[in-house]
Amino acid sequence: MNETRQQAERARKAFLKLSTNVDRTGVLKEVAVALRKNAAAIFEANEKDLAGAKGKIAEPLYKRLVLNEPKLRDVIAGIEQIAEMDDPLGRVLDETELDKGLILRKVQTPIGVLAVIYESRPDAGPQIAALAIRTGNAVLLKGGREAAHTNAALGEIFRSVLHRHGVDDAVQLVSTREEIAELLKMDDCINLVIPRGSNEMVRSIQQSTKIPVLGHADGVCHVYIDEFADPEKAARIVVDSKAQYPAVCNAAETLLVHAKFGGREKILAALEQAGVELRDSGFGSEYLDLIMNVKTVNSLVEAIDHIHRYGSAHTDCIVTENEANARRFLNEVDSAGVFWNASTRFADGFRYGFGAEVGISTNKTHARGPVGVEGLLIYKYQLIGNGHVVATYSGDNPKTFLHRKIR
Repeated sequence: MNETRQQAERARKAFLKLSTNVDRTGVLKEVAVALRKNAAAIFEANEKDLAGAKGKIAEPLYKRLVLNEPKLRDVIAGIEQIAEMDDPLGRVLDETELDKGLILRKVQTPIGVLAVIYESRPDAGPQIAALAIRTGNAVLLKGGREAAHTNAALGEIFRSVLHRHGVDDAVQLVSTREEIAELLKMDDCINLVIPRGSNEMVRSIQQSTKIPVLGHADGVCHVYIDEFADPEKAARIVVDSKAQYPAVCNAAETLLVHAKFGGREKILAALEQAGVELRDSGFGSEYLDLIMNVKTVNSLVEAIDHIHRYGSAHTDCIVTENEANARRFLNEVDSAGVFWNASTRFADGFRYGFGAEVGISTNKTHARGPVGVEGLLIYKYQLIGNGHVVATYSGDNPKTFLHRKIR
């Protein structure tokens, strides 16, 4: 048995223990304390990664590689928020009395073993690990090579805490692409793959495994300025959506402006002042930089059609004071996040109150949008009877089921 197979099987065993016999809240609180206590070592490791990556990776990826005090503070705050959540495991979602003494329960459970692949952003690792612990899932983390020192430092902190609780292998690091290729074949051990990175990487993973894949390949987000938009409000929202932090998937890539909107020049000037390069072509591109496509549309319908043609079903926004137009946009745009008079940058698990996210899903099944605790849970049915058999309810004179909802 090779090491990768052993690693996956250890994760499977850790999941079974973590989800039943471990104080998961205590683990998370201890992790938050340990991260704060070891901040200097984390920053030192990150400086090594930054020095090694300088000039060798694209600027957007380099910005994501930074793990400084504000970012670590947010990571710790998110973990503390997750720790304060009610334990979701074992929650009875539905309960039905099939017949007297025969009770069917739908009970919330973990998914199992997660394999998460992400590029750059070392702060993603502890966020994902914390969500996995809260939900009783084990996780195998594959960060980018450019963040190897930071990921190792963070992983050691988690494992030291997990060791005290007897579940060292609930969070493990995977170091090579070859190991990931092996893991993608292990549909008997790995229950869900979550890729976070480039379009090419995500699509490659989707095509290389039979394991369910949760994620998105592109973040092509739009801001549509309706003819009834307030110019001041529109300028503030568009600049924030594009320029507040352009190197992330929830930053807007395209601006759609209604032909009758009177503040167009004001909006374009505000974007240029923020350092944004404006283009009138390349629709559907994810720049992750201070570049934005701009197009004039003649109607709300044309804007929605453009979003459906070029967008990635991630997050799209309308700026308008016309409620009927806003409601139509919210209802008809088929994206994971649809906003009215709010920056696309709000599409984030921490900002939604999830504590953190393992990623943003544009899938149509199981989970959509920022995937927090709820997106890492599934359910099973528990049936409690007292000698009940199906023969009682079949044949020439079958007994009738009650099917009475208890909750």
